[in-house]
Amino acid sequence: MSDLKPSEIVKELDKYIIGQNKAKRSVAIALRNRWRRRQVPDDLKDEIAPKNIILIGPTGVGKTEIARRLSRLTDSPFVKVEASKFTEVGYVGRDVESMIRDLIELAVNMLKIREGEAVKEKAQQIAEERILDLLLPKSNESQGMRNEETKETQLEVITDNVSESNSTREKLRSMLRKGKLDNRFVDLDVSDRSMPVVEIFSNTGMEEMGLNLKDMFGGLMPKGTKRRKVKVPEAMEIIAQEEAQGLVDMDKVVKKSVEMVEQSGIIFLDEIDKVAGGSGGHGPDVSREGVQRDLLPIVEGSTVTTKYGPVKTDHILFIASGAFHVVKPSDLIPELQGRFPIRVELDSLDRKDFEKILTQPQNALLLQYMALLRTEGVELIFEDEAVVEIARVAEDVNTSTENIGARRLHTLMECLLEDILFESPDSDEQKVIIDGEYVHKKFKNIKDDEDLSRYIL
Repeated sequence: MSDLKPSEIVKELDKYIIGQNKAKRSVAIALRNRWRRRQVPDDLKDEIAPKNIILIGPTGVGKTEIARRLSRLTDSPFVKVEASKFTEVGYVGRDVESMIRDLIELAVNMLKIREGEAVKEKAQQIAEERILDLLLPKSNESQGMRNEETKETQLEVITDNVSESNSTREKLRSMLRKGKLDNRFVDLDVSDRSMPVVEIFSNTGMEEMGLNLKDMFGGLMPKGTKRRKVKVPEAMEIIAQEEAQGLVDMDKVVKKSVEMVEQSGIIFLDEIDKVAGGSGGHGPDVSREGVQRDLLPIVEGSTVTTKYGPVKTDHILFIASGAFHVVKPSDLIPELQGRFPIRVELDSLDRKDFEKILTQPQNALLLQYMALLRTEGVELIFEDEAVVEIARVAEDVNTSTENIGARRLHTLMECLLEDILFESPDSDEQKVIIDGEYVHKKFKNIKDDEDLSRYIL
């Protein structure tokens, strides 16, 4: 983060997201402020609250993508949740605290994999020794030695066997590394992970307890093993994974994960507008105002109990988003509004934006389809007129039916290339050129029939 200036964050986001410069600038500043906070003196550090953001704009304009790319850019734990999935505590639905539990779970798994990669080499070495033990079992030394003379003689024989077995072991090691033993089978005792599944129908009860039933029962039940006959490479992989898990210091991983979540976690609250709105004179709505009141302490900063210990939410960055067609951000309860000081309106996408989305990003839609068909030996070429025509149709359909932003392009591309994708494995054609005329002809009948276009496009 010390290397990422706001201008560089925007530049990185530009590689994947077209337009929306205001939103990119806001998230870049919010991200840089987190790094700045860590540099200030300790007595002031805890006083600086994160500047949470509300992204306002129709679906498909890049709200989720901005947040997702941001988390990858900074290597931060990131979780996306729909606000509409939550209900007030005590009612059927998800408890708002579960988002923090999801975030810490994700961080622990992320760091566990990373630590596993760090000890991978050591685990491979141990796995190699265990495979050699399986391939070359140690001989059973005779224990019935009657006198000192016999004992000395026996010791000499053992010494000879040891040097001989060491030589054989090194030969086997060489063959193993060269892959000459890949077709050999070994008997391996693998831990049997199958255990009775317990269905919990309570909505918040088990989460409130902060206990993991699977871990609890897993510790009580005896760990069974089953013997499998596997090839040497597969056995190496199984043993290396087991050893890597044993080498990872889980206490260190958990401690680091909690710190990571508290200092750099990002929660993306989608559909925040669905929990806004008045109660309509019938008391507070448990799936609207009730959710906002439950969200408030989490966003303000509180301590959530998880199976990895308490997690403070004071410095987690919350990015909320919503279309806000029916309601306005001012319809949220005043306390929650105050916790989202930055409001950014995202622009609707026009024809020029669609053209750029199709061609410019590193994961551009046209590049994806070209790569897919290249696997069949087919070179797919899009002429400029075709790109312009696809963008024009996308804009027209978004205007005449529901505006779903850039997601419309996915529907159009599937419809446009359906025949080519179906026939390419059987076709002898090496090159397929998509021009403006082909696009126009493909979409003309569907687009002209408004009822049909509502279903297909």
